[in-house]
Amino acid sequence: MTSFPVIKNRKIRVAIVGCGRISKNHFASLEKHQDNIQLISICETNRTVLSDHEKKYNIKGYLDLSNMLEKEDLDMAIICTPSGMHAEQTELCAKHGVSVMTEKPMATIWDDGIKMVNACEKAGVRLFVVKQNRKNATLNLLKRAIDEKRFGKIHMVHINVLWNRTQEYYDQASWRGSLKLDGGALMNQASHYVDLLDWLIGPVDKIQAMMSTTRNIEVEDTAVLNITWRDGTLGSMSVTMLTYQKNLEASITIIGEKGTARLGGLAVNEIQHWQFEKSKDYDSEIKDASNKTTSAYGFGHPLYYNNVIEVFRGKAEPDADGREGLKTLEILVAAFISAKDNKTISLPLKN
Repeated sequence: MTSFPVIKNRKIRVAIVGCGRISKNHFASLEKHQDNIQLISICETNRTVLSDHEKKYNIKGYLDLSNMLEKEDLDMAIICTPSGMHAEQTELCAKHGVSVMTEKPMATIWDDGIKMVNACEKAGVRLFVVKQNRKNATLNLLKRAIDEKRFGKIHMVHINVLWNRTQEYYDQASWRGSLKLDGGALMNQASHYVDLLDWLIGPVDKIQAMMSTTRNIEVEDTAVLNITWRDGTLGSMSVTMLTYQKNLEASITIIGEKGTARLGGLAVNEIQHWQFEKSKDYDSEIKDASNKTTSAYGFGHPLYYNNVIEVFRGKAEPDADGREGLKTLEILVAAFISAKDNKTISLPLKN
């Protein structure tokens, strides 16, 4: 069994790698947890962006990850770079004895995800995969209802991610919409909703997928999935970045023999239908839960950090580690294989 470091009598020393769009959530989370975590340095390949962040946070910046890992005494690197870079950067951190927190998806290639997990376990460091949506109040209520078997047998599940990403969005950075670094609408924008397929319902048995591309990019901007779970549940998922002018909704509907629930809004932030055979005391929390999640990113990053801190303190196990991240990656890879080869793919993947 792998032995991981425990930090009890000092702050956890971290660095942020990549200062793009999602890094703002991490800078904000670190500020909220400054009693337990200390931001030591940042790494960013864009000199202008690096300089701006050095001044804003009064911190040492590096253009090269290897250089930072050699010079700074770090406990964890927070990787906010394009998805296709995560594997190489994670392996490099592991070689330097530094734990990793990586944004979604953990990788764009199945073998890369395996390498990340193996590298961190071999080095005796932690690998956390950010799944902040699991901390949203609405999803916590839905998860509780499922765990308590309130739906009885679940007959059908459907997820929509109907958002908008213009050509201008993809043109802002060369990695966006690329096969190697981005991975497309499923991997990038809808990754947290793909995670719900396993986290909420259970192990997936088979996947059928179709994909199309309208924008001038290498990967899909629209995809539909048919899903069968091992317990016999049927479901589907519709994802597009082509919704006219704005993000329309991200929703999940669950239909069971003893209940029906639908979470909708911009990012499953509204409980729009909640009906069960038997009521529970926490049903009264529906309205407040809906008001707590108003951003497409949700407000789960600081809550996710709570668990990471507890893990480093030796008080908890990770809510979402590398092996948990592999579950989502496996579904994503299976969907791409299905669409490419025009066939049904069974899980687990053999190679």
